[in-house]
Amino acid sequence: SGSLALRSMLQLLWFFILLPSLLGRNLICYYSPILEKDTVYQPLMTECLPTEVCFKAVGQYGRHKGLTARGCRRQRDCNQRDSLRFKGTLYTMSYTCCESAYCNFSKGVRGRHLSIAVALVVGVVNVDSW
Repeated sequence: SGSLALRSMLQLLWFFILLPSLLGRNLICYYSPILEKDTVYQPLMTECLPTEVCFKAVGQYGRHKGLTARGCRRQRDCNQRDSLRFKGTLYTMSYTCCESAYCNFSKGVRGRHLSIAVALVVGVVNVDSW
C-alpha cells in the first residue's frame, strides 16, 4: 500500500545518506566556490577522493577577511597558505581541514542539514505508527 511504499522510500533515502559514513569511505563535504565573504550561496554536497579531506578557506588582504570557500583538499595541503588574485586584489588564502562528514559547515548550512535528518527520522517514525 501507499504507507509501505513511503516507508520503504524513506528508509532507502536514509540508507543512502548514511552509507558513506557507515562504510568509512570517502568523505562527503560541503562545497562552495571562492566567494566574497558576505555573498549568499547555497552550498552543494560533494564526495571527496580517498586521499582528500574537507576544508574551509578564508582569504585575507591585510586584516580584512574578504573571501571564503569550502570543499575537498589533499590532506598534505591542509594548514597551508597561498596567494590568490581575485577581482584585482591579492589575497592570502588560509586552509583548515577536518576529517568527518559535513564538518566544513557554516552555521546556516548545519541547520539545514540537521533539519533534513530530523525530517527523515520523523517521517520514518510516523510511517511506522500508521
